[in-house]
Amino acid sequence: MNHSRDLAARFEAYADWRRRLSAGISSLFEWLTQQDLADAQAEVKVQQILERLQQDKLVVAFVAEFSRGKSELINAIFFADFGQRLLPSSAGRTTMCPTELLHDPSRPPSIRLLPIETRLNDATVSEFKSYADEWVTFPLDLGAADRMAEALARVSQVKRVPIALARKYGLFTERDEDILSALERGEEGSVDIPCWRHAIINFPHPLLQQGLVILDTPGLNAIGTEPELTLNLLPNAHAILFLLAADAGVTKTDLDVWNDHLAGEDEATKSARLVILNKIDGLWDELKADVEVNAEIDRQVELSASLLGVSRAQVFGVSAQKALLAKVNGDDALLTRSRLPVLEHSLSRKLIPAKRELVGASTQAELRSLTASVRSILDARAASIGEQLTELIALRGKNQDVVEHMMARVKEEKEVFERGLARYTALRTVFTQHTNDLFDVIGLSALRQNAAKTRERIEESPFTKGVRDAMSDFFAKLRTDFDQAGRQAAEIHDLMRAMYTRFAHENGIEIFVPPQFSVLKYLKEVERMERAYNTHFNTLWNMVSKAKYPLMKQFFETVASRARHIYKVANRDVEGWLKAVMSPLETQVREHHIQLRRRLDSIRRIHRASDELENRILELEQQREAIEAQRQGLRQQLAGVDTIIEAPDALPLAANA
Repeated sequence: MNHSRDLAARFEAYADWRRRLSAGISSLFEWLTQQDLADAQAEVKVQQILERLQQDKLVVAFVAEFSRGKSELINAIFFADFGQRLLPSSAGRTTMCPTELLHDPSRPPSIRLLPIETRLNDATVSEFKSYADEWVTFPLDLGAADRMAEALARVSQVKRVPIALARKYGLFTERDEDILSALERGEEGSVDIPCWRHAIINFPHPLLQQGLVILDTPGLNAIGTEPELTLNLLPNAHAILFLLAADAGVTKTDLDVWNDHLAGEDEATKSARLVILNKIDGLWDELKADVEVNAEIDRQVELSASLLGVSRAQVFGVSAQKALLAKVNGDDALLTRSRLPVLEHSLSRKLIPAKRELVGASTQAELRSLTASVRSILDARAASIGEQLTELIALRGKNQDVVEHMMARVKEEKEVFERGLARYTALRTVFTQHTNDLFDVIGLSALRQNAAKTRERIEESPFTKGVRDAMSDFFAKLRTDFDQAGRQAAEIHDLMRAMYTRFAHENGIEIFVPPQFSVLKYLKEVERMERAYNTHFNTLWNMVSKAKYPLMKQFFETVASRARHIYKVANRDVEGWLKAVMSPLETQVREHHIQLRRRLDSIRRIHRASDELENRILELEQQREAIEAQRQGLRQQLAGVDTIIEAPDALPLAANA
């Protein structure tokens, strides 16, 4: 079986599943709109879900020391169908900067390069992505292989600069042989450095079009010198392929980088790490039997798994170069011997289903939250109609005095309710105050003040302890902000829960329990950032002690940028939560007001004409049936979406063969 095509088929099936899921959610919202059950909050929520599904990406990162064959492995797995190498791959170092391969339909095929000079700016790569004028762009001519290869080869470009300037970029120290051994020193006083800080290749490959993003890293040393990799790109990758050389096995440098950056602590993270023992063709020996050669490869695989603390099933011996050659030439025997199909099989059978399960579960949870408020509306309407029917059926055969008495009672209920609106208005004022306090704590202005103070302390601290203390206080302030936000969110929750309880008791409706807000995921992200920073601190300090802190500043700016992202996500989540807390009460108040008016109107009509009673009872019974039909329709709509989420992959027949 062609496992490369199986991988493509599973990506295609995953993309098709996302499209079907989006269509199912759109159908659900259309139904809610037709039934007059969709409010502004529901519309915003649905749009957010659909945007996430549309923009969903699967990021696979390739990490290794240079000359381990990362680019060749990417070519062999993803681009062999082009009959040539898409990414430059030759002896020595070919990828000099982190390179993302993706497809953005809004841009033409191109390679965008961020000049190395931007390292003198405090902004991160993520921030520069918003400013097109900072990048140098070269078009990709898909019809001319040579010109396309020439454009892509730019990721390998270097230039010679004075050592003093390399230091400012954070790319050279007196310990250069330990930190950036890939850079070759030229004549005294100068050094070769990468021309580019980051590359983005926009290419309309079928897998990239379906949401795959490939991250090619420029060697292990870049993990120490490009904070964007350490603190953002690698931690957010869905899978990491860690390449070793079969002849060398796990070196000390490999082990350090694995333990410091890649190993992960939880099982989900560990299972998304695959170890590739590349260049097994170096162990092929025509004077040995295949059994002996395979036994030697398997021994290296077992040893690597043991040293890295992963299961044997996560380590794959391959020959990327022979696999690419075999695919280009249609040599099935050589492809089998390269062992690449075994790796491709693992990627297709584990990576994509795990991603789909994660997306499906989060989508299901969001839809459950959305439809819970719809159900509460239907429940309130059904309860009100049931109450009206009970009242009106009891009027059958009664005289006008009884009707007048009932009308007086409903008027009194309406007056009590309207007096209660004063409390509701007062609650809105208190709620708004609490909301403002909450946003003050996790607002971007608070973070900017914290970051500015920390930046100033770092620049003024010539000693390790001063920098350490400044960073420690920075992270402590982040934790304090989210702890305080958690307490204020709990106060809002208690306030609203009490209001819901009181409103339900006073008006005889079912109590709605508002959702709680947890800050745990933000605290976990802060903890992960702090752990990563502390892991790198000693190495960083050694690197910058003889320079003007270029790398220390770069790492802090990346930490600050990541913190901004966390705060922005928290602000967005809080906004959604506050709506989820307040909207049901607003709906309950509005619905109860409408139903009281209808009850009063209905009794007035009955008071004026006795034959109105039976007509009104009939109307209410029809309304009750309509609400039950809506409940059933909602269940069916949700079941339809659940069926899409839980359905097995609809793979093309060839992939199932």
